[in-house]
Amino acid sequence: MDKQKMIEKYRYEPSRHVDDFHLAGFAYYDGLEVIDELTLGQKVELVREYDNPYDEKAVAIFYKGKKLGYIPSSHNSFISTLLFYGHGNIFEAQIQMVNTEVHPERQFRIVIKVKDNR
Repeated sequence: MDKQKMIEKYRYEPSRHVDDFHLAGFAYYDGLEVIDELTLGQKVELVREYDNPYDEKAVAIFYKGKKLGYIPSSHNSFISTLLFYGHGNIFEAQIQMVNTEVHPERQFRIVIKVKDNR
């Protein structure tokens, strides 16, 4: 292999990972209506809730129009700010882990990545 091909093959590429977390509040919303569809890699939508009375930076997680829960408040500040200023289109969010045998607050893990628009 020539040197240029070797450089391309092993070229550093930063991670697209922004954050990951357990889905908060799953037991209180519509997740049970679509639970059989929530599989690894399934895309979910991030929606900023401007009028949430409990958390001014609340970001809800939706799947096919059904609210699944929230980004935990300990993780939502950065994503909430970017969504507030209209930059939500730079993210992709998907289900990273499913385990329906544990407490509802630990059943689903979500990962958020920066989209690769190259």
